[in-house]
Amino acid sequence: MSKTYVIEMKNCAFFARHGVFDQEEFLGQRFFVDVEMEVEPGDALETDNIESTVHYGEVFQVVETIVTGTRRYLIEALALEIAKTICRQFSQVRRTKITVRKPAAPVPGILDYVQVTVEHSC
Repeated sequence: MSKTYVIEMKNCAFFARHGVFDQEEFLGQRFFVDVEMEVEPGDALETDNIESTVHYGEVFQVVETIVTGTRRYLIEALALEIAKTICRQFSQVRRTKITVRKPAAPVPGILDYVQVTVEHSC
C-alpha cells in the first residue's frame, strides 16, 4: 500500500498584473497563492533527507515565476498553470490543489478578496 503525505504552502504573496481590465495590467496588484501537494514519500520520512522529498523552496520559485510572468485574464487559468507545472517538474507529486486570491478585484462592492481553487491530479 502506497502512503502519501501533504505539503502545504500558505499565503505566498506576489505582485503581478493579471485580470481582464486594462487598469489591472497597468496598475498591478498583490496576489496570494496557497499550494497543497500530495506527495509520494519515497524514503524521505525515514531518512530525513531533503533529496528524497519535494523541496518547497524550489516549488515557491516555480510559483513565483508563473505568477509574475505572463499576464492571465482569469485567475482560474493561472491556478491551473501552476498546478500543471508543479506536476511536470516534481515527479513525487501525485495531486495539487492551488488557490489564488485576488484582494483588489474590480467588483462594485465591498469584499475581502476573490479566490479560485483548482485541483489537478498528476
